[in-house]
Amino acid sequence: MLTPGAPKFRRRKADRPGEIVQAAMAVFAEKGFAAARLDEIAARAGVSKGALYLYFETKEDLFRAVVEQVISPNVQAVRALIASHPGPIGDLLRLVPERISVLMDTLPVGGVVKMVIGEAGNFPELARVWHDDLVAHALGALTRAIAAAQARGEVREGDPRMFAIEIISPMLIGVIWREIFVPIGAEPIDVSALARQHMDTMIRALTLPEARP
Repeated sequence: MLTPGAPKFRRRKADRPGEIVQAAMAVFAEKGFAAARLDEIAARAGVSKGALYLYFETKEDLFRAVVEQVISPNVQAVRALIASHPGPIGDLLRLVPERISVLMDTLPVGGVVKMVIGEAGNFPELARVWHDDLVAHALGALTRAIAAAQARGEVREGDPRMFAIEIISPMLIGVIWREIFVPIGAEPIDVSALARQHMDTMIRALTLPEARP
């Protein structure tokens, strides 16, 4: 809340970095990294290009800010959910994909994922930031949860990291399908429904019969 009598522009100025980051995420998702222009990002954020440079020097800085300020907090919330879940593993596997699906539906994450995949060859820093700040944390948390379930006798033998990748992969495919093929007329995929069906399949495949409710 503003102090009575304080100039209104102070709050607006404090909001500018966040508004620029939101605008950058939208432009990256729509145009990709190479085609994104700083002046377009500035215009969408309602600031001058000079004002944008007060906060971010390069597009790479903007991409890091998008990951750190918008996407990473949501992924960290999922990671915390995984880390704090006591079990059984089936309950967790039903819960996590739903949370990820909500993230995909509320933020233009799919467009950014497409950008990272498509442009990582020319801009490897995009892939490095995406992996180190997001993928490694989420995949690591799920891997540890599966390993703990194996130790409790709930999950069959196997590489827990590979199991974690198997769990996540269909949702990634669903997002890529939505971003690449649906715009050219392919039948859409309901990512949430895909996640639910896949989890039912994975729970039956991973969990030992004696551990099932």
